[in-house]
Amino acid sequence: MEKKTQYNLWYLVVAIIGVLLLQQMWATSQRIEPLAYSDFKAQLEAGNVAEIAISSNYIHGKLRQPLPDGRQQFIVTRVDPKLADELAKYKVRFTGVVESTFLRDLLSWIVPMLLFFAVWLFLFRRLAEKQGFGGFMTVGKSKAKVYMEKDTKVTFDDVAGVDEAKDELKEIVAFLKSPGEYGKLGARIPKGILLVGPPGTGKTLLARAVAGEAGVAFFSINGSEFVEMFVGVGAARVRDLFDQARKNAPCIIFIDELDALGRARGIAGPLGGGHDEKEQTLNQLLAELDGFDPTEGVVLLAATNRPEVLDPALLRAGRFDRQVLVDRPDRRGREAILRVHLKKITLAPDVNVEKIAGLTPGFSGAELANLVNEAAVMATRRGAKAVGMDDFTVAVERIVAGLEKKNRLLNPREREIVAHHEMGHALVAMALPGTDPVHKVSIIPRGIGALGYTIQRPTEDRYLMTRAELENKMAVLLGGRAAEKLIFGHLSTGAADDLAKATDIARGMIMRYGMGEKLGNVVYETESAPFLGQPTGYAGWQPRRYSEETAREIDCAVRQIVDRAFERALALLDANRNRLEKGARELLEHETLTETALAALRPPGAEKDAEAAS
Repeated sequence: MEKKTQYNLWYLVVAIIGVLLLQQMWATSQRIEPLAYSDFKAQLEAGNVAEIAISSNYIHGKLRQPLPDGRQQFIVTRVDPKLADELAKYKVRFTGVVESTFLRDLLSWIVPMLLFFAVWLFLFRRLAEKQGFGGFMTVGKSKAKVYMEKDTKVTFDDVAGVDEAKDELKEIVAFLKSPGEYGKLGARIPKGILLVGPPGTGKTLLARAVAGEAGVAFFSINGSEFVEMFVGVGAARVRDLFDQARKNAPCIIFIDELDALGRARGIAGPLGGGHDEKEQTLNQLLAELDGFDPTEGVVLLAATNRPEVLDPALLRAGRFDRQVLVDRPDRRGREAILRVHLKKITLAPDVNVEKIAGLTPGFSGAELANLVNEAAVMATRRGAKAVGMDDFTVAVERIVAGLEKKNRLLNPREREIVAHHEMGHALVAMALPGTDPVHKVSIIPRGIGALGYTIQRPTEDRYLMTRAELENKMAVLLGGRAAEKLIFGHLSTGAADDLAKATDIARGMIMRYGMGEKLGNVVYETESAPFLGQPTGYAGWQPRRYSEETAREIDCAVRQIVDRAFERALALLDANRNRLEKGARELLEHETLTETALAALRPPGAEKDAEAAS
């Protein structure tokens, strides 16, 4: 790419030099060599002057017979005031004119400029074709990348864990393959299909798989590529994109990150402002959706992880007729996704795909692909011939807890506090009913600011949680802080992240789930993005819709729930103080405790202790 750029710069330098030479040649060809006045007078006396034009300072003329050097036109500077009398004496026709070289000077500038512009335009188009650099010469052209069937080699076999979404899209494939057979009963294909889901769940991969299965052209573009500084450019690109699609029908148009283009119009947010270019581009997209006929074989697919910010006009029937949820996979889906990615990896006999799927609840398809790659990298780093189960376990810990930092040295007092803190989490989790089993406890620093970590492994995917389970979860989070209070009699900054998570759970119980004892079954805060957990409104902003008195009640209720969870964890640890101190000593000695070592520390009759503590 750098060599091509250098060649183009050399072309530009050569073109400039050529234009300057042409300009010099033009000026030279138009130049008339001056004639000495004495020679002019001699020619005048000899009767060889045919006609002249007199200006204020010069005499331009033409000879009847050319001079020996071939000149027939001449220019002489006026020096004789009695010239008119002499001209009359010799019967020479002459006229007085005002000197003007405007046309000559104008042409001497215009012609080289036209040549320079032609060379520049040629080079600019070469850059646009070879390097994708179009500038303002191609602002109205679509930037969609066209993948023909031979390039789009992805099929539904390459997409796992989203069986429901694949079933929804199989009829699109059937229509593209045989539109006549599909519409024999009068059915029509949806104009637009919106793929909705969290980041990394495979929406783009699924769209490419539809094109690969149907064997049609695939136009792919990001929503932000429509938006430019100049108003009207995005609308022109929308028109150009649909024109290209109609010429290549049957085909699929895929717009990724649709929220960059289709955000609700008229929303200025708390800080004001707007964007006319985005609104005009959206208006043009709406017009194109109304204007094209789905029987032409053009199917529009789009993807977003923020459907709540899209314009209602975009989601109405007749435009994006159907929304397909591409959610995070369940345990069975994670197994299928892992098997797809594990085909490219050399595996050891001890690898258990089901166990890996159990270690990764909430992972998206992209995160699972990253997990497999991280495990392969770790196995390569240690010089192994195959990727083992330990590599996957370490990779999960690295993704969840962060990079291990063995070089971070803690003083003995800090290590002792961290050991009791992590054992506090583990013991409370083992003592409370219905909590996830503790997989590993370590005091090796990881990530940003984490001096230790406790990993719990869910036994199943959970989609519903009761109030008691949420309270247990908060107690586990506050178990580390309770252990510090119990053993050392003071608190440290190590529980900052735990406090933030526990407070979020408590606030959600009060404001979103209606679990407040005094506030009743009322929702005070709604979730705008079910996948991101952000509040509704523009850019996560929403006005408060309750009074100051209610806000005070909410704060008191949140504090009461968090304090109750802390006291509960403190009581559980006090009842099992010997196990807490024993586990902390083992952590200080071994730095990491696994499930086998932790099983010996599990409190007997843990469920009874939990009920007594509550």
